[in-house]
Amino acid sequence: MRRDPRARAALLALVAAALIAGCGSDNGGGGSGASTTTAGGATSNVDLGPAFGSMDKLPGVLKTPPPWPANNDDRQLQLRLRAIGLDPLTAEGQAVHIHQHLDIYVGGKKETVPAQIGIASSGSFISDLHTHDATGIMHVEAEQVRSFSLGQFFAVWGLRLDRNCLGSLCQSGDKQLRAWVNGTPVPGDPTRIVLDEHQEIVLAYGTAAQQPDPLPKSYDFASAGL
Repeated sequence: MRRDPRARAALLALVAAALIAGCGSDNGGGGSGASTTTAGGATSNVDLGPAFGSMDKLPGVLKTPPPWPANNDDRQLQLRLRAIGLDPLTAEGQAVHIHQHLDIYVGGKKETVPAQIGIASSGSFISDLHTHDATGIMHVEAEQVRSFSLGQFFAVWGLRLDRNCLGSLCQSGDKQLRAWVNGTPVPGDPTRIVLDEHQEIVLAYGTAAQQPDPLPKSYDFASAGL
């Protein structure tokens, strides 16, 4: 679904204001007191909010190697949502309705971003942040106008992500965790990436020689009707 440009403009203004003020808690979606910054050049800025913080104590969090499941057991998903300050929804929200595409590479191999992330296995509730299929398309469909981060998406998924680790894969020697948005490198903690419409987000773990080549810089959202 395409959003009205006026609604998009209002959303971006509110996102900027919220991030400048800083929000969240140590495990609740973005740290505290941090203000938004940017990565990249003047024509390709990436908004960065507060770091998410440790996910280690989130219920059912995965600290395992790939492949990673949707991890959407009803009880554990609901507990994770409560822990990060999100309400389980009975239907997709419409106040915010944007999409991103996520590619994950490990050792040069593309890993699957599974279907049904953030959707209870029973189908009884859904998160603001979720996937419907295994294409890598992320859906942000919220009842209230607010900003969301990549860290929150991974917290909903219940897959550990921080500046050093993805699942069980942590930086060591020449094996590093790297991130890009629309082809722009994002240094530091990828949980800080603020989600915006039609981003192509890439996470890659491995050596410099194992980085994706070519690096995905965009995604054909139009072909998906988005």
